[in-house]
Amino acid sequence: MKNQSKSYIFAGLSILAWSSVSTAFKLALGQLNPAGLLFFSALFATLFLACYNYITGQHCFIGFTKNIQQSLFAGFLNPYLYYVVLFIAYNRLRAQEAQSLNYTWAIMLSILSVVFLGEHFRLKDMLALLVSLVGVFIISTQGSLSILKFDDALGSSLAIGSSFIWALYWIVSIKDKRPNSSKLFYNFLVGTILILLHIIITQESLFKPQASLAYALLSSLWVGIFEMGLTFLLWLKALQLTNNTAKISNLIFLSPFISMFFIQSILKESIHPATIIGLLLIVVSNLVQKSNL
Repeated sequence: MKNQSKSYIFAGLSILAWSSVSTAFKLALGQLNPAGLLFFSALFATLFLACYNYITGQHCFIGFTKNIQQSLFAGFLNPYLYYVVLFIAYNRLRAQEAQSLNYTWAIMLSILSVVFLGEHFRLKDMLALLVSLVGVFIISTQGSLSILKFDDALGSSLAIGSSFIWALYWIVSIKDKRPNSSKLFYNFLVGTILILLHIIITQESLFKPQASLAYALLSSLWVGIFEMGLTFLLWLKALQLTNNTAKISNLIFLSPFISMFFIQSILKESIHPATIIGLLLIVVSNLVQKSNL
């Protein structure tokens, strides 16, 4: 099998896994508080990445203290801060809204790249930003633009804020030259320790009343593996094998639309027309921003 064909397979598996996580978030948050979901899922992701690095002979455990120090800020951003904010947003919003608003991360990344990487802010970047903002307002107001009546202003702000945190983490990650699987392991190790300290200090309950322990742990395992751990490695493998990075990268924008199918069929959410319109605008703005026009 040619490398390009393998690339499509790895990309397809990544997209299918990421398409399931919005539904998994909502199911898990029916059993766990946001801090509980983050702790267990980050712990599972950390254990998975540790096993992966050991089996593949990455030797990431050499220089443990130095690696921890290098990951302090990145681990604070992701998984700690990013998922604290994102899970609270999912706890407040319908899955379709939280997921769609979170896809503004690509626009946020282009803005931060101007600030931190010295890239030029082009006219099409401004156009993409404006189109994306219109999409955000349509989703947040459920189409009530004339009166700007937000369904949940705080939840929407947190979902958009999570995209800013993710974009900032991506900038930090670009500047970190360690092997991807190694730095990801240490970032998650730091983040897991931080969320544990967060829980100890705030004494926040991990589980919701009447939660099923088995169901809570299984849903956290799914999030930890298919959102945080394995899927990221599959995506990197797809990018490594392809001879057309742009073509593979653009496939990620299929994910929110596939996710809508899971949200409707499993969560039984009625997909609001405003969500589809707003999501289309956000995705189109991202594609415009990434194009060679």
